[in-house]
Amino acid sequence: MPATPAPSPSTASTPGHDSEPSAPELRRRQPGRARPTAPPAEAPAVSRRSGVALVASLLGFTVITIDVSAVNIALPAIRDSLSGGMAGLQWVVDAYTLMFAALMLSAGALADRTGARRAYAWGVALFTLASLGCALAPGIGVLVGARVAQGAAAAVVMPASLALIRQAYEDPRARARAIALWTVGGSVAMAAGPVLGGLLTDSAGWRAVFLLNLPVGAVILGLLVRVPRSPRRPAALDGGGQLAAVLALAGLAFAVIEGGHLGWTSGPVLAAAAIALASGCAFRMVEARHRQPMVPLGMLTDRRVAVPLAVGFAVNAAFYGGIFLLGLYYQQLRGMSAIAAGLMFVPMSAVVTATNLVSPRLAERIGRRPVIVAGQLVFTGAMLAMLPLAAHTPVWLVLVLLLPLSVGGALAVPALTALMMDAVPQERAGTASGLLNSLRQTGGALAVALFGSVLSGPGGDFSLPGMRIGLLTVAALLLATAALSRLLLPRG
Repeated sequence: MPATPAPSPSTASTPGHDSEPSAPELRRRQPGRARPTAPPAEAPAVSRRSGVALVASLLGFTVITIDVSAVNIALPAIRDSLSGGMAGLQWVVDAYTLMFAALMLSAGALADRTGARRAYAWGVALFTLASLGCALAPGIGVLVGARVAQGAAAAVVMPASLALIRQAYEDPRARARAIALWTVGGSVAMAAGPVLGGLLTDSAGWRAVFLLNLPVGAVILGLLVRVPRSPRRPAALDGGGQLAAVLALAGLAFAVIEGGHLGWTSGPVLAAAAIALASGCAFRMVEARHRQPMVPLGMLTDRRVAVPLAVGFAVNAAFYGGIFLLGLYYQQLRGMSAIAAGLMFVPMSAVVTATNLVSPRLAERIGRRPVIVAGQLVFTGAMLAMLPLAAHTPVWLVLVLLLPLSVGGALAVPALTALMMDAVPQERAGTASGLLNSLRQTGGALAVALFGSVLSGPGGDFSLPGMRIGLLTVAALLLATAALSRLLLPRG
């Protein structure tokens, strides 16, 4: 909505003064004469354009969010169709998440340089084409390659969608409402993803999960025609740092995923670990020398930044690792259909949404540090609560045991995000947000890699002992970051 124009000095009046009215004022008071107004079509036109931009942004954010949770439910069907084994399923998930995490570091700068509308259109077009590639994939290798392209596109869509909203709404209050709708859309998409994925997989096959993105992408591109062009702004691109980040994350993921299948001392695994280590060192060197680095290293020395980054990594490792685990547990161990497995996530998603609303208020009353620590401890309890799960555990008990999984991250993340945003200067807010989201996505990707590596029993099937090893590992990580939070974060 456009801001209401302030009255001009010639027409403003001061209440309580009996001064003689001016000629323009007398004309306005004469009966039968219309009061001069702005052209009536202008405000509705601007409002419509703002609404179109919001709908386009919301649809893009929704579709890249649904793609994460819906594909998890389709994994067993993908395995039956393409015979990829557990390692193949891990790459189907992580190829998307790793590119999303790595490229998010510089995607915001790309949107500034090219303009938000153009970057958003590129991202949506690439995501749509990559989704078609996923749906037509004849084998697991092609599917993984198409998922890489999807993840790269999603990394562009995420910051560009927010930039479009910022451009469309100049009034701060209207913009805040629009961003709130954008955020709620992401929560609804995460909740609907498993159900939608299960429904499509059972009724039309796993390829329909990806084909759904095609009409949505076409609608978004059609809406963008009605969105005004975005200004271009100077923004430095750190190509060397970006390449080093991609190689480091890819090498680390390969080592963790394939280590459980090829052996931790096998040649390819050791080579991947060496590439990850060398790329990590190269990233640090490049960032230290770059005039405008993606990640200012000095920012990481502030404990109010470093600790939330570690907590965000651990919390997402627990949440997305748990989602990956449960999708396989429901279908491979309990024999549930895809739609039944998707419905099992609905209560958890509802609790996540409710807790997200409560967390900021709770942090205001008792302080952010207690909320962040409590969220991690609840999450630790969630990992331990899932240890007794077996093939014949009553469904109602499974749902009860998953309640801590719903609460932990939703309690901690809003508080740690607010704390980190307060710790950095305003001009670094975008960098800090991108870094936090990148570390969170990386935590989820590596958790999927770890769980998949330890889950496989004889013949590559789901293994309860492997599941328990993964749960204990993530629980130990959460306890460590909870201790760091308690010792290093300020209470306020």
